[in-house]
Amino acid sequence: MSGAPRSFPAPRLAGIYAIVDAALPVSPETLLEQLLRGGIKLVQYRSKSGVERARVRAMHARTQRSAAVLIVNDDLEAALEADGLHVGQEDLVEHDVSAVRARLGSRILGISCGTAAEACVAARAGADYLGVGPFAATATKLDAGPALGESGVREIVAASEVPVAAIGGIGLANLGAVARTGAAMAAIVSALALAPDPAETARELTARWNELRA
Repeated sequence: MSGAPRSFPAPRLAGIYAIVDAALPVSPETLLEQLLRGGIKLVQYRSKSGVERARVRAMHARTQRSAAVLIVNDDLEAALEADGLHVGQEDLVEHDVSAVRARLGSRILGISCGTAAEACVAARAGADYLGVGPFAATATKLDAGPALGESGVREIVAASEVPVAAIGGIGLANLGAVARTGAAMAAIVSALALAPDPAETARELTARWNELRA
């Protein structure tokens, strides 16, 4: 891998990975505060309509106070204000990933994958973790493709040289199936953002995940 030595040890890339999506009907700042109060330590911020760097700086200041990690989706310049960047397969085609890896330095780089072959390429390109899915049907990302299910995600986990975050349609009801794949992280969007009490739901999901992975 190119870039500076990692500043985030592997245990930081584990557990419930909360995704704060600006398109959902709750403000990112409000949701972030609730998630951190619920014990979440790994957060991704995504805004397909454009990422505001000032918002990222404010969110990062808040995650730092809770010893949590903030990763930005798609926007490299904004990610330099946070702890890392997550990109999709299309970015592997559109950008020189080695140059992105060099710009990020010791920051985290996550890459979305849907097959074992993509997982191998992403790891060689310098990914610190893989976002793999959709695990189950999801309405949050309409172009996510068919669900991989437990067996599909397990296959990619087995082929991956780096930690995997399973994503897509994940909640308390199927968290056990996600844990059985061997994924290091369960990335969750709607089950947290649309919960009546996101902080309490975050605590429940974290406790259940820790129990399953003990």
